[in-house]
Amino acid sequence: HETPKPETVSISRQKLLDISRLDQKATLRLKKYTGPKLPKLREEVPKEKKNPADGRERLQKILSMAGISSRRKAEELILLGHVTVNGKVVNTLGTKADPVEDVIAVDGKALETSTEKVYYLLNKPRGYVSTTEDPQGRQTVMNLMTGIKTRVYPVGRLDYASEGLLLFTNDGEVANKLMHPSSGIRRVYAVKIKGELSEENLKALRKGVQLSDGFIRPLRVAKREHLRNKEWIEIQITEGKNLEIRRIFAVLGLDIDRLRRIGLGPLRIDGVPVGKYIRISKKDIEAVLEDAQELLEKRESAGIVSTFQV
Repeated sequence: HETPKPETVSISRQKLLDISRLDQKATLRLKKYTGPKLPKLREEVPKEKKNPADGRERLQKILSMAGISSRRKAEELILLGHVTVNGKVVNTLGTKADPVEDVIAVDGKALETSTEKVYYLLNKPRGYVSTTEDPQGRQTVMNLMTGIKTRVYPVGRLDYASEGLLLFTNDGEVANKLMHPSSGIRRVYAVKIKGELSEENLKALRKGVQLSDGFIRPLRVAKREHLRNKEWIEIQITEGKNLEIRRIFAVLGLDIDRLRRIGLGPLRIDGVPVGKYIRISKKDIEAVLEDAQELLEKRESAGIVSTFQV
């Protein structure tokens, strides 16, 4: 009796086509949005002058650094009233607290700020969402992280149909550095396309592609292995935009059969079985950040402007 393979199509073809149409229009003209901005969910606390000596930090940062969640998810917890400080519910973004002096709790459970920071590398299979929970009831990557006593969460995302290297940690500060678009982390992907990559499309990829939310110029694009009616391509990028690989290939009319993240900076997925994880060190993470910094310095010395825009 064979276990049926999971349905691996998480992004409908129509949705990707809709996104691609926007990207294709952006290659012809770049039109900035000047419409009204969305209102804030709640009024934020006025910004205070920084005083690093008082030990107070924004609540979302404290929750993130304690390994409760990502900073964005922490903001949701605060807005929904799940967080208390010294017994009082706090639901205003920007509120500060002292993680040592104040009693901070989430759903009644006090934070353990002295928890050891841990780091893991998972070889994610297709058919899993890269979140801690899924409203549609699909399997999440947390189902693969069994046997870990410390609460960890995924750093960044790989979509449901993608596979490969995914990091986990309870170190919110490091996670934020890795996920921020301006970090310039080198992401290495192996992409199997249907058909063959023409020289014209190879040149177009190397030159860069204009998407609706910015320009992407890969660090490297190279043909790897030619199969019957298919071909493996290696591509390295630093931008970190949503669905970026699928989008730049869609703009060129290329159909992706498989998409694997095989590296982050010097980190590689080699030797880690699909669906399994290994523990890595803080030095491994620091090497990824150092690689990004060196890359940024090389670009600046060469007069290349970063494509990241706030």
